[in-house]
Formats: sequence, C-alpha cells, structure tokens
Amino acid sequence: MVGAAVLLASCQNLPQKTAAPAQSWETRRAQLQQRDAFDFKARVAVAAGQEGFNARLRWKQQGSQSQLALDGPLGVGGAQIVFDGQSLNVHTSRGQQLNDEAARAELLARLGFEPPLQSLRYWIQGVPDPASPAEESLDEEQRLAALKQSDWQVDFDAYTAASGAWLPERLTMRREGVRVRVRIDEWSR
Repeated sequence: MVGAAVLLASCQNLPQKTAAPAQSWETRRAQLQQRDAFDFKARVAVAAGQEGFNARLRWKQQGSQSQLALDGPLGVGGAQIVFDGQSLNVHTSRGQQLNDEAARAELLARLGFEPPLQSLRYWIQGVPDPASPAEESLDEEQRLAALKQSDWQVDFDAYTAASGAWLPERLTMRREGVRVRVRIDEWSR
C-alpha cells in the first residue's frame, strides 16, 4: 500500500507535455496564416531525380522575411537564403553573394528543383498559403493532414504542441520527381 502511494506520488511529478488548446480548423488556420514570427531547427532529406542529400535547416521568420540556413553533412555545402516575398538573396559556402535570378538559378542547380519559398513559410506551420487555391484534408484532431497546392502534395505526418499551437513535427512535400522530407527538431517561438 505504501509502495503504491509512493509510486503514484512520483508519477505526479513527471513533466507533462502541454497540449495546444482545442480550436476549430478555420480559427487555427487564420491564426497561423497571420503568424509572422517563428524560428525552428530541422533536418531535411531531399530526393530530386537521381540525386539526393540531407541537410540541417535553421529558419527564422520575421515579418515577410524568411532567413534560412542550410548546412550539409559536417557543414559542407551550406547556404544562407533570405527571401522577403519579392527579392531572393543566397550566400553560398564558397563566399558567393547572389541576388534574384542568379540566386534562383543557384538554388535550382544545388537542390535540383525550385523550392516553393513563398508557400513554404505557411506549409511548414501546417496551413495552406492564403495567396493561392488549395485542397485540404484534415485529421481527426482538425489539423491539416494533407494539402495540394501549386503542383505540390504536402503530407503532415506528425504534429507537436509548441508555442501554444499544434505545429508540424514531420512533413513530406512531393512534386513530380521531387520529394522533400522535413523533421522539425525544435520550434523556438
């Protein structure tokens, strides 16, 4: 009896993961689409055609500006990307500073596809880009399970409670000949 009481008392002290508040999909979608400040760290696996690579990704969103840092294995082949919805800047690990069309060409050459930077800031949060039509499928918890938008299929494989919301932990983006898997390790805000 005393052992059971001690066991119960010790179980009560275990840290509990705080769940995100329950909200309707329409409310959550609107809130996340308006969210303009967040940071996260992730791992990315890309397969494009016969090529593929793994990288670490650090993302900082501040207003309309997305700052991404991609680092390959052991820091090789990294790039810093800044995109504000209009202009694109890429700073390569070779010290090149590229803007707009030259930056787009560099990303296409390095990645094997043109990344959907405009929409990605929304998809990574588990919502569609409000600027274009989308087909949405929800899970039992009224979170986005799958999305078709701008010729991309996005599947949301797992969510985590972070920053007071349900945010993706794992997602897979597919387009003809391209597959991008993202595993978010840490949401900061």
